[in-house]
Amino acid sequence: MQYRRLGKSGLKVSEFSFGSWVTFGKQVDTSDAEKMMGTAYDAGVNFFDNAEGYESGNSEIVMGEALKKLGWNRESYVVSSKVFWGGAKPTERGLSRKHVTEACHAALRRLQVDHLDLYFCHRPDIDTPIEETVRAMHDLITQGKVLYWGTSEWSAQQITEAHQVAREWRLTPPTMEQPQYNLFERQKVEGDYAPLYDTFGLGTTIWSPLASGLLTGKYNNGIPNDSRVTLPGYEWLRDRVQSEAGQAQIAKVGELAAIAKEAGMPIHHMALLWCLANPRVSTVILGASRLSQLQDNLAALDARDKLTPEVMDKIEAVMGNKPAAPQRF
Repeated sequence: MQYRRLGKSGLKVSEFSFGSWVTFGKQVDTSDAEKMMGTAYDAGVNFFDNAEGYESGNSEIVMGEALKKLGWNRESYVVSSKVFWGGAKPTERGLSRKHVTEACHAALRRLQVDHLDLYFCHRPDIDTPIEETVRAMHDLITQGKVLYWGTSEWSAQQITEAHQVAREWRLTPPTMEQPQYNLFERQKVEGDYAPLYDTFGLGTTIWSPLASGLLTGKYNNGIPNDSRVTLPGYEWLRDRVQSEAGQAQIAKVGELAAIAKEAGMPIHHMALLWCLANPRVSTVILGASRLSQLQDNLAALDARDKLTPEVMDKIEAVMGNKPAAPQRF
């Protein structure tokens, strides 16, 4: 395991991290979470990702119980939460000062920690002025309840506005963004955000590196009964796989699998390493519903030397979706 700075900050996060979306509190109980987090930690993973919206807070409860049982030194790991989807009532959603603050306190209780290392705005909130959200995050940082704050799936313009507000009012700007990034989803990380890396020192904690499982090849011959697309509440994933666009992506997965086989590794290892090959990626968040799945994904690091420039060129030839150079603003 190697470690990368989270943008321009001094915080170093493991190149592979472990997230709880879809799994903790749904497919993974506290006992399994403890085993998987322990395995990840022993492999060098130091960042564990969560959110208030994951299983209505139950994901954080499971992770908090696992952290308590594991008993790690608090200084040795990084834990996150995200704020936006806290409940059905108007005051339980969005990025108002009230919800940002109360959601932080709730996440601290569920995770059983005294501070969040990373705290993300899970989506932009068009109903709340950015200044209000930036100030609320700044206050949580000055209170010691949050160490770094960031965004998730914000536009480059919205991130820029947050920095402008922070500069004008001498507040703490966002440090990191959590975007989707994989071989099929490249525009934001490689295109839209390109001016932000040098201008603001933006860090990225990328999610869905395997495109919700498409890049494992498991959907090439249909939908397995034990896949996440069969879970209640994830019908949108099934529809995506079965759509015309999804089937076109699956065809490309077949071509990528041939490249991976020739290089001497499974396609999902190649896909994970491809994400890591981008120096603008601070960490790749892994997800797993089983210990064996996590162990397999972590083993991708053993194949690092197989992702040669020649292999990268072959991947690019198949994908043909490299974003154009962005306009500077």
